[in-house]
Amino acid sequence: MDRNLNIVRIAFLCACLAWGGASRAQAQQAPAATGPNLGAGTETGIGTFQTHCMGCHGNPAVPQAPAPDAVRQMPPERIYEALTTGVMKPQGDGLTDDQKKMLATFLSGRPLGSLKQGDAKDMPNHCPSNAPLGDPSASAEWNGWSPDGINSRFQDAKDAGLTADQVPQLKLKWAFGYPTGLSAFGQPTVVSGRIFVGSDIGYVYSLDAQTGCVYWSYQAEGSVRSAVSIAPVKNHGATKYAAYFGDAHANVYAVDAQTGEQLWVTRVDEHFVARITAAPKVYNGVVYIPVSSSEEFSSSNLDYSCCTGRGSVVALDAGTGKQVWKTYVVGTPEPVRKNSKGVQQFAPSGGSIWNSPTIDAKRNAIYFGTGDGQTEPTPDTTDAIMALDLKTGAVLWFYQAQAGDAFMGGCSGDTRTDNCPKQNGPDQDIGNSPILRKLPNGKSVVVFGMKNGTVTALDPDRKGAVVWSIHVVDIPKGQENSFAAHLNGVVWGGAADAENVYYGLQSGGMVALRLATGEIVWRATFPQAAHLNSDGTIPAKATLTRVVNSAAATAMPGVVFVAGSDGKLHAVSTVDGRILWEYDTARKFETVNNVPARGGAIASIGPSIADGMLFIGSGYAVTGSNSGNVLLAFSAK
Repeated sequence: MDRNLNIVRIAFLCACLAWGGASRAQAQQAPAATGPNLGAGTETGIGTFQTHCMGCHGNPAVPQAPAPDAVRQMPPERIYEALTTGVMKPQGDGLTDDQKKMLATFLSGRPLGSLKQGDAKDMPNHCPSNAPLGDPSASAEWNGWSPDGINSRFQDAKDAGLTADQVPQLKLKWAFGYPTGLSAFGQPTVVSGRIFVGSDIGYVYSLDAQTGCVYWSYQAEGSVRSAVSIAPVKNHGATKYAAYFGDAHANVYAVDAQTGEQLWVTRVDEHFVARITAAPKVYNGVVYIPVSSSEEFSSSNLDYSCCTGRGSVVALDAGTGKQVWKTYVVGTPEPVRKNSKGVQQFAPSGGSIWNSPTIDAKRNAIYFGTGDGQTEPTPDTTDAIMALDLKTGAVLWFYQAQAGDAFMGGCSGDTRTDNCPKQNGPDQDIGNSPILRKLPNGKSVVVFGMKNGTVTALDPDRKGAVVWSIHVVDIPKGQENSFAAHLNGVVWGGAADAENVYYGLQSGGMVALRLATGEIVWRATFPQAAHLNSDGTIPAKATLTRVVNSAAATAMPGVVFVAGSDGKLHAVSTVDGRILWEYDTARKFETVNNVPARGGAIASIGPSIADGMLFIGSGYAVTGSNSGNVLLAFSAK
């Protein structure tokens, strides 16, 4: 009886959160999330939500409580207010203030205080005019995740407008601050002399590449981590080009690239933690969208009905947003057992797609890497490279790089429950886009890297048969079976010119491999910073901070760029790995829009290069430390 009364009480409070709450105007008064260890919130917020909230939201025993997806549609200020001073205060009292902010950020998909302050209308640096957008193909561009559909992340000499000799002269030209932003994780797109970039505050901006003045902003329903892709669009009046992107709620948008006016919005997955983290590809009037999920970050809570999230690729009509086809990485989750608390468990699940798909026009195929499974047994399509038919979405072939990888956060030590896989990990998601390159002999390879340091080339003409595979990271003796030993390799991707492929490594530094053979051409190491005393002095027994260089690489003739968790951006010679230039972005900047801003870790995106300039966002460390909110523009002139 007492337990039932308690459930009713919790249900009532949960319902009040959804249907009472603060007004939109009052919610905007909530304090902004700050602090060096407070990141975008997804990775930490999902754990807090599942641990403290899933006993009510999403629990079939409490049907009165709004579903998690309904709560996720609320603004973060409303959720924070309810947990701090409102109807959910009894539950919020068990959380730290940072946990409340993380929870509000995760559920809403954007940081506190970002709803109004991010609007370009309130910024002082408006562009004086908005001339018609030129044909993107007629000028230098870096469109989306890569300047090409094959995801080489290589900019040719003409479009780069920058030579290897000029790289050491690169200087900061301007900086743009994301108001209330915590993670500058959006890679900028450069098209027709303009920058298009998404932000964790839910706004997409169009800026002038030369000056950083702002043309427009568009407010999405959640944070926009994916790079923006620009392409022609038909049947929308005077609109010639659209900007395509996805958000943290699995919404896909098309907006007028000239004005920022919305053309259409399509939600491509109904799961409450489905999201889009990678750039769409637009080809022949179709938008190809990769779908990922936050579910694996922490699903061990026994109140959580685990697991039903799964990755997919969705093809949408570029003009209307209507679905053409959808292909899931794993099959439909079915009930398999009940856990020790009697909560239903499901399988299979997993296979998130964290990378932008690769287009193979010659073979009418699309390639992408998949994530680990969450449930056992893991399907053969997890931790794999998959090839689908461009027109139908039918599976052409797949190559599994790691079998049996069922991974779930919160499944170690005292937090382990019977929701967890019997063997957890080793967490070998393929987060980087496969690179399609033609070899001198006329054959092609599809190249990708793994977290354990293995780089592999596949033959697309032989259903993904292995051409070569090499391990590029040394595992310390005695640590061969440790969890960390499998997380020192490639995460977000490499760049490839006609001869070599270049990858930054989690263990630090960079490696160059011969595309045809997998032979290691060179290795590059970067200086590491020491832990300093609080007064800035070097301690007597200084220890080095491990620097992770797992961000995506970017190449141009003679130079490859890679950034790190220390915020430093390096330019390296493609000939021998020598450092040609470096810049420390982990500091404060004066911005063209007068927003207080600083840089930090650069742990996912790489720089975009076009027309003599280099652009990169600084301040994303995946787990939230060394955060920042700035977009930087460099020029040698």
